[in-house]
Amino acid sequence: MTPEEKQQFLKSGLLEGITTQEELSTMLKELHSAALEAMLQGEMDNHLGYSKHEQSLHSNARNGSSSKHVKTEFGKSQIQVPRDREGSFEPIVVPKNQSTATPIENIIISLYAKGMSVSDIEEELQQIYGYKLSTSAISIITDKVNQRVLDWQNRPLEAVYCVVWMDGIVFKVRQSGKVINKTIYLAVGLNREGYKELLGMWLGHNESAAFWQGVLTDLKARGVEDILVTVTDNLNGFTQSIKNVFPTAGTQICVVHQIRNSARYVVWKDKKAFTADMKLIYNAPNKEMAAQELERFAQKWNDKYPYAVQSWQRNWEELTVFFDFPLEIRKIIYTTNLIENLNGKIRKYTKNKMAFPTDDALKKSVYLSLMQITKKWTQPIHNWGLILNQFLTIFENRVQL
Repeated sequence: MTPEEKQQFLKSGLLEGITTQEELSTMLKELHSAALEAMLQGEMDNHLGYSKHEQSLHSNARNGSSSKHVKTEFGKSQIQVPRDREGSFEPIVVPKNQSTATPIENIIISLYAKGMSVSDIEEELQQIYGYKLSTSAISIITDKVNQRVLDWQNRPLEAVYCVVWMDGIVFKVRQSGKVINKTIYLAVGLNREGYKELLGMWLGHNESAAFWQGVLTDLKARGVEDILVTVTDNLNGFTQSIKNVFPTAGTQICVVHQIRNSARYVVWKDKKAFTADMKLIYNAPNKEMAAQELERFAQKWNDKYPYAVQSWQRNWEELTVFFDFPLEIRKIIYTTNLIENLNGKIRKYTKNKMAFPTDDALKKSVYLSLMQITKKWTQPIHNWGLILNQFLTIFENRVQL
């Protein structure tokens, strides 16, 4: 509290009749509870798009409130949390399933994670919460995220990962007066307990195999000794980059990427039949049958679309690694869809940013998005007990390194 705020508080008359420390604590607790409820109402106004005593223009509307016990610096309090009919209200100041009120610093960081600019946050705090903070003060708070990113990026990793998925996501960043494309490289590992784990993010220019080799070297420096299977797109040279750092890793090229890339060369009227024939290849029960389907595919389409057919033939060994595994493992390693879904969720958080002002701003925003998204990674993948036993059978001692 600033000296001016203290003077205003003393003149307000709120302390009249307060004679003991206990009475003061009770009054402060009640004031704080009232402030939290007012902030929640402000959040609800913003969520619905109209204030409490205005008429709703939408189907969603207020739906009473529910009692909730929260812990604050003044002790445990009971407050009323407003509800909406659709159940879509997600308060920031007192988050769902949490019993602790959020400090203003965390509110600012949460708003920043949702893609809001510093000036947008300044306006939001003033309109919803009644806080007046300068953009420079907000920037100081969000800059603290940089140290979090650094600590997280350099944390030690486990010795073995059963699967590592890798992919990049492109953003626009301002640099030297121009807007250019830069890539955030992401790696997600499946550890020996069956949990997905975000291994890191790395910022570079356009995606390249050389940069990915640096990423893999970083993983090794942070403690990774072995990867059983990697799953990547068909970027030229990617497989060799992996083998340079983890020579015993199986290297599966994403079949979905392969299908998309092949279909780019096909005219619209042929795409349905062409795609159906590709499905016969990767849906085959084993590698031998898949090879026969590829031969039929080549005989039918090679004259018309030789580049697409040759792409399958050129990448055949890496496209068919998944056939070496039981069906349960095949389902999780034949595609990078897992990490592409992650990229899609990042886009939802950063969609308000046409271009990031600096590299640091991009890294902060993506990091905060990732922390929000991965909070839900609380369960092992489906059928993990069976899958683990399959990995143990195939790789024996490597899983138990």
